[in-house]
Amino acid sequence: MTSAKAALRALCDPAREVSAHYLIAADGEVISLVPEALRAWHAGAGRWGGTTDVNSRSIGIELANDGFSPFAAPQMDALTDLLKGLHARWNIRPERVIGHSDMAPGRKIDPGSRFDWQRLALSGFSVWPSSSACAHSSEEASREADDARFSAAMAAFGYTATTDLTLLLKTFRLRFRAGYSGPLDYTDLTMITDLAKRFPVDVNAAWA
Repeated sequence: MTSAKAALRALCDPAREVSAHYLIAADGEVISLVPEALRAWHAGAGRWGGTTDVNSRSIGIELANDGFSPFAAPQMDALTDLLKGLHARWNIRPERVIGHSDMAPGRKIDPGSRFDWQRLALSGFSVWPSSSACAHSSEEASREADDARFSAAMAAFGYTATTDLTLLLKTFRLRFRAGYSGPLDYTDLTMITDLAKRFPVDVNAAWA
C-alpha cells in the first residue's frame, strides 16, 4: 500500500476479506485491529510445519512498507516492544516468529528482503543461523551442495508449503541471504542445516 492509512482502510474493509491483529506505521504507531484471542485473515493459503490453517494458529502483524524500502527505526522499535508483550502473554518461541513469505512461498513476499530479521534474532524474538554456519573457508565454500539434504532441512525447520527446490532456495535467501543469487551452494546448506538442528518445527523430531 502507499501508506499506513491506505493499509488501515484495506484491513478494515469487509469486502477485502483481509485483516490482521496489528498494523505498525513507519513512525512507530501501533494500531490494534483484532483482539489477540480471535482469528484474523492475514495469512491465507499456506503452511508452516504441520500447520495448514496458519490464521487459526497465529497473531498477524502488518508493517507499513512498500516492500522495497528499509524499515524505519521507530517501526522496528515498536515491533520489538510488541513482540516482547506477545511473548509474555502467549510464550511464543522465537522460531515461531515467521514471515508471510515463509508460510506461503511464491504467493507472498512480505516482509521482504529489507526486513531486519537478524535484529529480531539478536533481541531474542526470532532466529538466525550460527556464525559458524555462515562462515567457511574457500575450500569449504566450493563444496557441492546436496539438493535433497537442503530440501529435507528446509522441511525440518518448517518450510513445508512447497517441495519446489528453486522456490525453496529463493524463499530461504529472501530471509537469510538477501541479495544472493545463483544455484544452491554449501553456505545455503550449512545455514539451513544449523537452523533445522537447533530449531526443528517438530520439537520431538531429531535432525542429523
